[in-house]
Amino acid sequence: MLKSIRKIITAEKRLLGSVETDQVLPTEVIGAVDPFLLLHHIKVRVPANTDEKSNGIGPHPHRGFSAVTFIYRGSIHHRDSLGNSSLVSDGGTQWIHTGEGVIHSERPGREFAKLGGIQEIIQFWVNSPAKFKKDKPYYFPLSEILTPRIEHNQISISVVAGEYMKVSGPIKTLTPQTILRITILKGATFPLQIPSNYNCLIYLLDGDLKVNNQKVLPKQMVVFERNGVITNVVAVKSTRFIVLSGIPINEPIVSYGPYVMNSEDEIERAISDYRRGKMGSLDETF
Repeated sequence: MLKSIRKIITAEKRLLGSVETDQVLPTEVIGAVDPFLLLHHIKVRVPANTDEKSNGIGPHPHRGFSAVTFIYRGSIHHRDSLGNSSLVSDGGTQWIHTGEGVIHSERPGREFAKLGGIQEIIQFWVNSPAKFKKDKPYYFPLSEILTPRIEHNQISISVVAGEYMKVSGPIKTLTPQTILRITILKGATFPLQIPSNYNCLIYLLDGDLKVNNQKVLPKQMVVFERNGVITNVVAVKSTRFIVLSGIPINEPIVSYGPYVMNSEDEIERAISDYRRGKMGSLDETF
C-alpha cells in the first residue's frame, strides 16, 4: 500500500544571525512532524583565509533533544562542554543527544577556513521523550567512510540511524527511527519502504523527483500520512535528498530558543541552570 502525501512544503528563507538558511520546519504551513522539530538547509560561501574564531556559530546551550548535522560540503569543528573536539567533513554526520544540557560551538574546520569554499549542511532537531531529557548528554561523530552505504540501481543510500534493507546505521536513537541520506541518478526509480506507523518526511537538496507521481522540486519537503509502506520515487533529474522517519513521541512540546521541554516550568529551569553554570562551560581553544 502506498503512503499518502499529506503536504508538500516549500522552504522559507530565514536568518540565523547573519547566515541565511532555507527552513522547512517549522514554517507558517506546518509545525513539528513528531519527533522532528526543525530542519535547516544552509549553503554559504566561506572566503579564503577566514578567521575560524569569528566564523560559524559560537558557544551556545541546548537541552532536551538531539541536534543533528549532515555535512555535504566543507567541514565543521565541533567543540563542547563535555570535552569533545571533533572535525566532521564532507559526507559526515554529527549527532548530539543534548539530554540535561550541553554547550557547544560549530566552526568551520581550520584547513577549510584557510582555503575557503562552499559550506553546505543540513541541521535538524529530533525531540527526546521526557524520560530521556535529564540523561547525560553525549556526542557521536560519524565520518562518511564509516557510514554504511547501499548501492542499488543508480541509487546510493547512506544509513545513518535505524535499519534499511537489513543494513543498520551506527547512531543509536532514543526512539525507533530510520534516517537516510540518498543520492539518485536521473531516470532511476525505486520503492522507498518506511513502516506505516512512522511519521516520514523527504527533503530535496537539489534535482527533481516524482514522489507517488507528484512532482517535488529542490528545497521542498514531502510530509506523509501514517499509512502505507511504499513510496514510489522516480528521479526526473539526479537528486540528493534525505529521509527522516520515526515513531511519534506524542508528548507535550514547549520550546524556547535552544531548549525543548514538556512544560513552561522546565523551560524556566533550563534557562536558570544555564545561567548558573549547570550545563558546564566551553572555553574554545584555537
